[in-house]
Amino acid sequence: MTDKELHKAELRDRALGRRDSLTVEQRVEAAQAIASVSLPVEQPAGVVVAGYSPINSELDPFLLMRALADKGATLALPVIIERNQALIFRTWQPEESLVRGPFGIFQPSSDAPEVDPDIVLVPLAAFDRAGHRIGYGRGYYDRTLQNLRAMKKMTVIGTAFAVQEIEVVPALPHDEQLDCVLTERELIDLRSL
Repeated sequence: MTDKELHKAELRDRALGRRDSLTVEQRVEAAQAIASVSLPVEQPAGVVVAGYSPINSELDPFLLMRALADKGATLALPVIIERNQALIFRTWQPEESLVRGPFGIFQPSSDAPEVDPDIVLVPLAAFDRAGHRIGYGRGYYDRTLQNLRAMKKMTVIGTAFAVQEIEVVPALPHDEQLDCVLTERELIDLRSL
């Protein structure tokens, strides 16, 4: 591991510690707060919004996803096909059950149609105000976002608790940047930076 990677691992651990220390009430309030935010991107009927199934102490995006579906968005969730490969996204509706995939993460069944999202809600361990994020170190989202951005114009929104913000993420060349960060306190639009 390089010094930069070791430093990222330290920053990740600290941010996750702060995230883990939030109470259930704080988590619920944060999920409700982000669900009421207007995203700063066009959302025509049928826009494909990819969220994620929260694991551990991640901010739960399902209320936000439901609010977007109520406005006409098509929802999708990521699916891990193979280790060290890009994710794919399959359609999902809130009333549909999910199946347990790799790492125990819930995902749509294999018969759900595959889609390429217009907006991607990305979980993270830490973020900074330059649009950099620290994930969990496996690179799934970096590979996926790179592939999607090569195919189409899309918006990437990191979702996190405000306590996950750090001053500077030591970015590596392969790290994909966020267009916005949405926390329970604010929406940080990074596209004009």
